[in-house]
Amino acid sequence: MSLSRRPHPHALGTNASPSPHDPPASISLLVTTYNWKEALQRVLESVARQTRRPDEVIVADDGSRHDTADLLAAMARDYPVPLRHAWQPDKGFRVGRARNLAIAAASGEYVLLLDGDMVLERHFVADHARVAQRGSFIQGSRVLTGPSFRDRMLASAEQRPTPLARDVARRRNALRSLPLSDAWLAANRNTLPRTIKTCNQGWWRDDLVRINGFDERMEGWGREDVELAWRAHNAGIACRQLRFSGLAYHLHHQERHQDGASPNDRYVAETRALGSTRCERGLDVHLGSGGRMPLRDLCNDVVTAPVDAATA
Repeated sequence: MSLSRRPHPHALGTNASPSPHDPPASISLLVTTYNWKEALQRVLESVARQTRRPDEVIVADDGSRHDTADLLAAMARDYPVPLRHAWQPDKGFRVGRARNLAIAAASGEYVLLLDGDMVLERHFVADHARVAQRGSFIQGSRVLTGPSFRDRMLASAEQRPTPLARDVARRRNALRSLPLSDAWLAANRNTLPRTIKTCNQGWWRDDLVRINGFDERMEGWGREDVELAWRAHNAGIACRQLRFSGLAYHLHHQERHQDGASPNDRYVAETRALGSTRCERGLDVHLGSGGRMPLRDLCNDVVTAPVDAATA
């Protein structure tokens, strides 16, 4: 991979005067991962090829083996934007805490949440920046690849599904059209949390700080994203559904869980019943005195071992 590293015109630290309808001046892209470095490599390659690159990428690692850190160290040598690794020990499914560590370290005023099995269409970041509005978060969609198309994507960084491709589901989500996307946003006035998945979301970072990020009581698979969305709703932060832009392609894999009820359902019910806007065990425990947690840029300080972000 050989991509030039140059500052974006909306680089971190600019002093643009804010407006509810202005695009974010700086964007942090957060990618969760767990022991699938091949998929993560394809995801990070797709990020590097964006028409509007994020201002930094933070990998939120829920306890991967050493080979993930090795991959990141290798990619950091010529990655075009700062690349950071927030790692925590593997103590089971604790993806909410992993995301909180990355959010705490994020420098951008806008945060894109992405899973490590989601390969991006090249306008993904630009599309999200285009529709970002204060007082709301964006819920995107995904194309689901089957095993054979996934293997093609893992074998070649150039492979992407189209609406007519075989071995894909939710193929409508492979169609990019800005007029259709605008019409969809205008027509869908229901801002209740629905079809919530943090594999493709955009948030203003200060909103995440205000509601205290993900609830770290929620361990094991499921519902940490839904509970977060309901707290946002209770706090007056609207959920806006993005279709026909901000495209991403899910690489097929066997799930770490079985669909159905989750032990965390009780926390969602509690948040809805009480109208909670902030969790007690959340993002704030990771924020330093300046409101952020320091985390090294691997591009300037290449390391070969994972660093627990909580103690970095």
